[in-house]
Amino acid sequence: MEDEVESPCVRDCVIDPKSGYCHGCFRTLREISYWTTFTPTQQRALLAELEQRRAGATH
Repeated sequence: MEDEVESPCVRDCVIDPKSGYCHGCFRTLREISYWTTFTPTQQRALLAELEQRRAGATH
């Protein structure tokens, strides 16, 4: 399906206790849990936000 958005999961699932973000994909546990319930528009918006988080990461 054209609207499908691939999950950002890279199978490096460790949640940083300080930031609350996964070390691999930079999502929160809530974002990981709800990924499949998000619309493609919401998923794309989150992907853009993840790029911002990744750019600001200090680890």
